[in-house]
Order: sequence, then structure tokens, then C-alpha cells
Amino acid sequence: MNKKKKRNHVSLRLNMLFLMVFLLFSVLIFRLGFVQIVYGDDYKREIERTEDITVNNPVPRGKIYDSTGKIIVDNMPQNAITYTNSGASQEEMLETAAKLAKLIDKDTSKVRERDMKDYWIMTNPERAEEKVPQKEQDVMKEELEGSVFDKEIYQLTLDRITEEELAELTDDDLEILAIYSDFTSGYALTPQIVKNKEVSDEEFAVVSENLQHLPGVDTTTDWERHYTFNSTLKSVLGSVSSSEEGIPAEQLDYYLARDYSRNDRVGKSYIELQYEEVLHGQKAKVKNVTNKAGSVLETIPISEGQRGKDLVLSVDMDLQLATEKILEEELRSAKGSPGTGLLDRAYVVLSDPYSGEVLTMAGRKIVKDEETGGSKMTDDALGNITSTYNVGSAVKGATILTGYNEGVISPGTVFNDRPLQIKGTPPKKSWKNFGPINDVNALKVSSNVYMFETAIRIGGGRYEHNKSLPLNKQGFSTIRDSFAQFGLGVRTGIDLPNEQTGFKGESTLPGFMLDLVIGQYDTYSNMQLAQYVSTIANGGNRMEPHLVKEMREPLLDNEQLGPIVQEIAPKVLNKVDGKDEWMDRVQEGFRKVTQETGGTGVVYFGKKDYKPAGKTGTAEAFYDGPERSKYDEPPEVMNLSFVGYAPHKNPEVAISVLVPWAFQGSVDHKANMKIAERVLDAYFEIKKERQAEQKDEDITKQEAIDVTNDEE
Repeated sequence: MNKKKKRNHVSLRLNMLFLMVFLLFSVLIFRLGFVQIVYGDDYKREIERTEDITVNNPVPRGKIYDSTGKIIVDNMPQNAITYTNSGASQEEMLETAAKLAKLIDKDTSKVRERDMKDYWIMTNPERAEEKVPQKEQDVMKEELEGSVFDKEIYQLTLDRITEEELAELTDDDLEILAIYSDFTSGYALTPQIVKNKEVSDEEFAVVSENLQHLPGVDTTTDWERHYTFNSTLKSVLGSVSSSEEGIPAEQLDYYLARDYSRNDRVGKSYIELQYEEVLHGQKAKVKNVTNKAGSVLETIPISEGQRGKDLVLSVDMDLQLATEKILEEELRSAKGSPGTGLLDRAYVVLSDPYSGEVLTMAGRKIVKDEETGGSKMTDDALGNITSTYNVGSAVKGATILTGYNEGVISPGTVFNDRPLQIKGTPPKKSWKNFGPINDVNALKVSSNVYMFETAIRIGGGRYEHNKSLPLNKQGFSTIRDSFAQFGLGVRTGIDLPNEQTGFKGESTLPGFMLDLVIGQYDTYSNMQLAQYVSTIANGGNRMEPHLVKEMREPLLDNEQLGPIVQEIAPKVLNKVDGKDEWMDRVQEGFRKVTQETGGTGVVYFGKKDYKPAGKTGTAEAFYDGPERSKYDEPPEVMNLSFVGYAPHKNPEVAISVLVPWAFQGSVDHKANMKIAERVLDAYFEIKKERQAEQKDEDITKQEAIDVTNDEE
């Protein structure tokens, strides 16, 4: 009886259990049916959902031409191997990297120790797990959790990998790692350069043949900046980042906000940087259609893109090369003179005084050759805007015009040129006692005393022999403000970054005001001298100098220039105060310097057919160059300069020459004058040759037309 009751009890429980299972199963069936019927289409759409991702592919940069159409900077095509990550896993990328490593030689010099450790962990997972025992992990879990815990475990694993274990990585492993690092460094769906330097034809071919076994890998044509004239103007042209560098870290936010990618190559300095948005071009755009898993379903071209616009510089490369050769020859020649141990550089700027176009911007510097231990000549064109010096008497034209404007002298004013003895100071004098002298002849012979007398009156003083000379400190500001109208002591506005304005002397002692007006107190750059003399040459308009003349559309035909997009128009920054006849007086003084007996430049220019005008300069200064640390006190040196223009009537070219630290002592090698003479000769000789060539070309064309007409 009891057994029967027990069996009935068990059966009841089983029945209840089956009933509950049946009910739950029924609810599940009902729920699945409800979901399928009511939400089925929504879930189906979610599964089939795609995303459109637009990817920008870089294009070659614009080219840079000189004013005659010669290519200065070009894009040199080169074989390249790329990788595009379309959602591959870490294991898949490693596998592809291993296959590719067997087909190409990959530089491993940039593989970091951290990358090696990461790779060791990926390829030795079991040994890596042993680096942090489970017991230690359990203790850490009590204090850390989630991603923080994982990060700490991984860091401990990295720290405990020994040098011996890293040494296990073979050269083949390092090649795989270097390739894998490139695979992972780019954006998803964006081609990443794996190798674009020294890709041999054999490598290019074998990779192309095996692309079906290398998912994500492709072969293409990349480009590299090519500088046709090697180091000529290289410092001014600037540089471009490599595909490995991408955007410099300090400019990342700026460029990302302008639709750049992290690995885009951008201009890093000077013209390449200044005109980045012109040279960069319009990227090719493709739309990648992906599914929810990230797999690419379709790639749709949106725009083909266009390489960057071309720049045409105002620089004439024939003249530039001739000028650099002259600088090198005269620098080396001058170094043979006594007292030239500190001489190591020289600068020249040639420009159009009416438009501000820079025709030549040359600088050469003697530096130590680390390989040979000797010396070599390098480009220092940038020194024309980035370094400033005392320039001497070249500024005296601005001094005379300041005196006119302040009403302390007038055309024809005469001063007695004799030594000035100011109490407590050495005599201040000219290189020769000229006696009574007027304004024009003061420029001709470079009278210091005439300029001193002008400065004394600007400062509200009066000279008395062997007595103190109190001057109004406001005179410094008056003179500097006037000089600034010519471009001296201020930025010229040239289309290059990092232009320096120069050093303004801090002391306001009266004697320094006298030094200021003869160019021996404040410092100026050679580009400022070029702007200053151009202002005098054109009659008083301070023109903004510029290196870029035009921007042009790129053409498929690489041998021709495209249509002009923008032409840089001449820009007048200011008109110098004063009357036209005042400027005429200064121009006459400059003419006498180079064309009249007794002028300080007549020996070099007196017989020239192009009839120049100009002003010489010699400044007592203190050396502050690369050898400065060898001296307890900065040595005294002489800086040499020359400013001029030609012809003196209707000038077409202005020139400034600056030779810092030219010599010590009394032996003057006149490198400034020799350089100026030879460069101006070269300018007019090149012009003459081109006119002759054009004449011959015109005759040939006319003869061809005549023959055609006769045949008809």
C-alpha cells in the first residue's frame, strides 16, 4: 500500500514538471513567432545594414618652376607596395606580413624594442602567459578590474621579457614585424605605404603576381620630391614630410580639421609649408560600402582627384646659379686674405624694384665637412631673411631723407667734415677729412660726419668741441620710424616664414644715436637692404618682396604650364614721406658713388654700360658666429655691404650684398664690391644673350613664314 502511494506521488511530480516544460516551451515558441512576424523585417534590415565610408587617397604635390619655365621641384615616380586594412584580424595581418616578407627586403632599422616585445607576445602566447602567474593575477584582481587589470597584466608581461628572449627573434622575424607595424599604422580602408624606396623591378613584379595570396596588399606608383638643381635654393624651397612621418605632431590638429589624414605628406618648412594648401592638391575620393562586420562589399569612385597646383617663382635659375658660383669663388678668394679667419658667409638679393619680385636670393656658407675634416660650401639662401648684421654706410640714403623730413637739413645743406671730439669719448670721424661738404657729395664719398651732424640736430643737440653732447632720446624713435618706412628694422613682408627684424640697440646714450645713422648700431637683414634700396630706386614706394609669381593649374602634359589661377600682383606697403626732389637728391648721390671720380664704388662700376647707382657700406661690429665660444670677448670684425640698382635711370634691377665678419684689422679685400660687380655683369649678360636668342628665333620663324608664302 505504501509503495503504491509513493509511486503516485512521484508520477504527480513528473507530470507537473512536464507541464511546466511544456508551458515554457510554448511561451518560447510564441515569443519566437512574435519576434519573427512583428520584428523580423527590422532584424533582417539590421543584419543586412551597410555603411558608407569615404576615403581620401593622396595625390602628387604641385610642381615648382622658375620664372623662365624650368622645373625646380618635381615629383619623381617610384614603385610602391601598399596595404589597405579592410577589417583583417591580427592573425590574418601577421600571416600576410609573413608572406610578403618572403617577397621583399624590408628595412628593420626603425623597429622599436616595444614593437619587438609585442611581436614576441603574439608569437609566443603560452610563454607570455607564464610571465604573470595565476596566483599573482588573483591578488591583482582584488584591487583592479576590467580594462585596468588587463592593461597592468600586459605591462607586466612586457617588462618581464628578457633580452635573451628578444634575441630569439631572427632577421626574418624582424622583417615580418616591420611590415606588420606598417599594416597597423594606417587608417582602416586607407592605403598605407609599406615600401616605396628602392623597390626593385623584381620585387614589384613578384608582389604583383602574388596579390591574390596577399589580401590587402597592392602595388602602385608613388612619388617623391625631386629637386632638379640639388642644393640650390634648397633651404628656401623647404622640405616635405615622408610617408612614414606623416603630419608633424605639432600641426596635427590644424591639418586634421582640414580633411587631411595622419599619414599625409605635408610641407614642413618655407615655400613647401607656406604654400601647402596650394601644392597639396585635391585628394582622390572613393566610397567603401561595408557590412555590419566591416567587410567591404563595394568600392565606388567619387572623384579622381587632382595633383596640387603648380607654383611659378620669380627666381631666374640661370641668374641664381651664376650668382651662387660668384659667391663661392669670391668667398674662397677672400679667405686667402689676412685677417679672414672668421669669414664664412655672404649673401645676395636681386629684385625688381617696381614689382617686388625676387629674381635671385642667394647665400653661401663655408662649413666643416664632417666626412673629410676639411671645409665645404653649403646653401644659406635663408640667411638673407633669418640673420641680421650691422651693415654700415649703406643706410646713409635713409639718414639723409630722415634729415629732410625732420627739417634739420635741406637739399644743398653744407657741413664741415672734420673729427668730432665729444667729451669723454674717442673722436668720431669720417675715413677722411672732407671739409665743407653738401648732402649729395656726403653720399658720394660716404661722409660719416655729415650723418653725425644730421643726427645731432634730429636729437635736438648742438655740437661743441670737447664738451658733452646731450641729445633727446626721442631721436632714436624718430630715426627708427623713418628707417622703417624703407623696410629697415621691420619685416619686409616676404612670402616666407621666420623672417627676422633685427636687433635694436638698447642704450640711449648720445653716441649710439650717431652710430645708428651710419648703420653701426641696429642690425638689418640683407632682404631689408634689398627692400630699402628698391624703395629709393623706384622713387619712394616700399614694395612687398615675393618669391612666388604665379599659381597655375596642373596639366597632364608634364612639359607645359597650365592656365594661371592667381598672379601675385605688386603690393605697395607704404609711400616714404617727403618730396620727390628730396628723393632725386639721394638718387643723385647714389649715382655719384658708382659713376663719378671720387665715389666709393667708381673703381668697380665707373665704366659699366648699364650705368648703375648705389651705396657702399663698411661697419665696425662684433663677431657673434659659430666660433664665438672660442673667445672670452667677442672679437671686433668688419662687415661689408653694397646696395644699388641699374640703370640709374628707369632701373630694372636692384641688388643688395652683405658679407658679415669679412675681416679683422685694416686689410679690406672688397668682397662686397667684387660680388656686386660680377653679379650685375651676369644679370645684363644673361639678358643680352636671351635677347640675341629671341632675335634669332624670330628670324627663323619669319623665314619659315616667307617660305610657306612662296610655296603658296
